[in-house]
Amino acid sequence: MKPYTWQDFYKAINRVQPSLVRTEADEVTYSLHVMIRYELEKRLFAGELKVADLPWEWNRMYKEYLGVDVPDDKRGVLQDSHWSFGAFGYFPSYALGSAYGAQFLAKMKETVDVDAALDAGDFTAVNAWNREHIWHFGSLLTPAEILEKTFGAPFDPSYYLDYLEAKCKDVYGL
Repeated sequence: MKPYTWQDFYKAINRVQPSLVRTEADEVTYSLHVMIRYELEKRLFAGELKVADLPWEWNRMYKEYLGVDVPDDKRGVLQDSHWSFGAFGYFPSYALGSAYGAQFLAKMKETVDVDAALDAGDFTAVNAWNREHIWHFGSLLTPAEILEKTFGAPFDPSYYLDYLEAKCKDVYGL
């Protein structure tokens, strides 16, 4: 039997495949899970969707966005605890964090050899960059203000799209 390499492991854990559960989703389809929830929340609060219709609409959107058939409400509309404790409007922050991270990573790579740091297991330069450009501000600035200060420009989702495209090209050899 051939031993697995770290490259084999990397490709296996970064495989893109639609799933039922947001917390088990890959990086590419994760944001689609978030979009479904956010769209449903907006429609609920606008009075365009009744709570009783959530399961049907959830299932319809999972099929449309992800191509996934939802077998039951447990793995569908009831899978997250957020709504049961009133945490509405929270889901977009998950996707935004990933998108912000891609933009910060692109900027960091202009002055830090991130790949070499990861290979060496030495995060000193990475942490120093984060400390100077992000952590230093704590809660004094909003994420938008930190992005503006670091980039001299607002949030740009193209960094996230470029990151995902490059990663998929690497994983799938495209």
